[in-house]
Amino acid sequence: MSGRVRRPHGIELDDPRLVAFWARRMLCSLTTIRADGGPHVVPVGATLDVPGRLVRVITSGSSIKVAQIRRASSPGAPGAPIALCQFEGRYWCTIEARARVLTDADAVADAERRYAARYREPRPNPTRVVIAGAITKVLGNLPDVD
Repeated sequence: MSGRVRRPHGIELDDPRLVAFWARRMLCSLTTIRADGGPHVVPVGATLDVPGRLVRVITSGSSIKVAQIRRASSPGAPGAPIALCQFEGRYWCTIEARARVLTDADAVADAERRYAARYREPRPNPTRVVIAGAITKVLGNLPDVD
């Protein structure tokens, strides 16, 4: 062994460092699983909803990520596995979740409002849907809150 001390990377959802890190305007990577089992990683804007224990991504209903989540989500199942990761320098956070695709107007409008608060007003998209992920695990190395 190298003598290096390993720190645990598990983070509680109510950790103020997590909330502060996910409030900053940073892009994320979204990982979904292709039909062949391989990862599909794309850049996205994402929002964290601590009280709802959800992450949200707005996207076009015709996107590959949406098709992969729909393919992997069966009725009654907990949803498709996804991971959202953002980083800045040595600080990083990955949120694992079980995702579903939401199409109802209220869910889309809510996700658009959350996106606008973190990033900017999204461009109009009549085929927009929401990838909503129920958070299962949070990992990372986060900066202290000032």
